Amino acid sequence: MANEQTVNDAAPGGAQEPGLKKVMGPKLLLFFVVGDILGTTIYSLTGKVAGLVGGALWIPFLVSFVVAFLTAFSYLELVGKYPKAGGAPLYVHKAFGIHFLTFLIAFAVMCSGITSASSAAQAFSGDYLDAIFGEGVPSLLVALGFVLLLAAVNFRGVGESVKMNVVLTCIELTGLLIVIACGLWAIFVGNSNADLVPDPSRLGQLNTETTPLLAITSATALAFFAMVGFEDSVNMAEETRDPTKNFPRALLVGLTITASIYLVIALITSTLVPTDELAGSSGPLLLVVQAAAPWFPPVVFSIIALFAVTNSALINMLMASRLVYGMANEGIVPAVFGKVHRARRTPWVSILFTSIIALILVSLLDIGSLGSTTSLLLLAVFAVVNVAVLVLRKDKVQHEHFKAPTWVPVLGAILCAFFASPLSGRPATEYYIAGALLGIGVIFWLINYFIKGQTKFDAEALNK
Repeated sequence: MANEQTVNDAAPGGAQEPGLKKVMGPKLLLFFVVGDILGTTIYSLTGKVAGLVGGALWIPFLVSFVVAFLTAFSYLELVGKYPKAGGAPLYVHKAFGIHFLTFLIAFAVMCSGITSASSAAQAFSGDYLDAIFGEGVPSLLVALGFVLLLAAVNFRGVGESVKMNVVLTCIELTGLLIVIACGLWAIFVGNSNADLVPDPSRLGQLNTETTPLLAITSATALAFFAMVGFEDSVNMAEETRDPTKNFPRALLVGLTITASIYLVIALITSTLVPTDELAGSSGPLLLVVQAAAPWFPPVVFSIIALFAVTNSALINMLMASRLVYGMANEGIVPAVFGKVHRARRTPWVSILFTSIIALILVSLLDIGSLGSTTSLLLLAVFAVVNVAVLVLRKDKVQHEHFKAPTWVPVLGAILCAFFASPLSGRPATEYYIAGALLGIGVIFWLINYFIKGQTKFDAEALNK
């Protein structure tokens, strides 16, 4: 998930600001999409997904891809229709005009960034770190220190460019390609590990402790975390050359590439590593590399994995703090959250607020609960966005744009709502966590209402 920010064409007083430079062609946009999706989940939560579904690890990733693909069509229609405005809060506001609903969507997106970063902090302090420094590293202290480090970097100010995203994406992809290359070699050519016996029969095994359907749906509810990030590409619309033409191709191809990588890794992982070993590991892909290629230095792969989760966490904490800052500027949360440090020019109160929440979450919850809560929050947002597409069909625009078949957002809304509901097998604790986080936002909303009497705001300004 990248920063949910864009710019407003109109400056205060009606003066027109210059538009953003259109620097992104189809290739850079494709790299951005792929890089935004890759990250923490595949490196750290694959084992947790296996623990829920069993050996048939590929099924929840495939179902997650279908749900993400349907929702991507809705985002494509919206970004084609409104190429200078991005983000779920704005789309929802255009469709329904209900300020409190728009606020909840914006706050849910912010909370998803914090839970995602907290999940990355747990991943950083787990098995990958042990592979570098040995067992005995105090994981909680490392995770808390990781969050504080993110806060320090966020406070200092981070300027990210699309070209840097290409570099980061290549490094993350390198780690995944190592897993694929070593795994396929071990399965089809041979391996140097005498104890390794590939077992393709695990690919059809489902968790026997529950029903097959519930095993798949509960695992998909977590695995969907692996596919999020594609929605953030809408914020690059104004900086993309010919977005109406380039966005559909880049987004759909990017989703297909990442889903294919995930599916291949899921097949390899289940074939080479027993399910019970995967379920207990926070570094499941390291287990695959060690099983398939024991000669490969685990330290090297672990460094790549740590880099991947760090990058994801930083992007999400940047997004979360800037959303809180934007809401403060619009007067929908207390103005103190809009304070900017004079020297660093960064929103230090919002950074402090989001970092404190992350510290609490890391202290109280495990990586699986954090990942599932992220998935829950975003699936709820996506369900509303899919409905918003249908509502906005009445809003006609002059230019041509991509239009999804009507059944796509309908099915997308139904599936997103299902996997966000208790029917998917989600434990009640995830709703308590999400409810508590959103409750904090509602408290701030009420405080601001009684102090300033303001509940209306410019939704587009949230994306500045």
